[in-house]
Amino acid sequence: MRQTSSREVYANPWMTVREDGVVRADGSEGIYGVVDKPDYALVIPLDGDRLHLVEQFRYPLDTRRWEFPQGTAPDRADVGATELAARELREETGLRAANLVEIGVLDVAAGMSSQRGRVFLATGLTQGEHDREPEEQDMRAAWFSRTEFEKMICASEITDAQSIAAYALLLLHERRNSA
Repeated sequence: MRQTSSREVYANPWMTVREDGVVRADGSEGIYGVVDKPDYALVIPLDGDRLHLVEQFRYPLDTRRWEFPQGTAPDRADVGATELAARELREETGLRAANLVEIGVLDVAAGMSSQRGRVFLATGLTQGEHDREPEEQDMRAAWFSRTEFEKMICASEITDAQSIAAYALLLLHERRNSA
């Protein structure tokens, strides 16, 4: 597929939407809509057997849900992945990590969005004050054992695809490092 044109159809401080003219492999023409969002960081705060999650209202789904701390820099700013991970962890939970290790990359919705996420494992945690954005004021944070976390996934209490995929990356990371 080859891009022949592009126009921005919408923009706000968090994303842009563009419509690209394309020529497909068979020569036919079409359009492709793309949501451009900056890359995000997702952080798995781990203390022994415990995982730290945040719960917040997700407007598009009209529901609250538990997930790992994650987000992008304000105003679509370009921030280094490790710096962004430390910022999101502190902002949403108040936690500071002595160690932040990148363990993988996730594509959010590759059929419609350019956004990618970097997954970090945070250990050596100390508690401080959170610094949440206005949209996050109703956020809650709590520790869960791995067993509780897995039960919540099975019961559809955790449905965030990025959090579930990040947990799989954590398991693979641990398996790789124990061999």
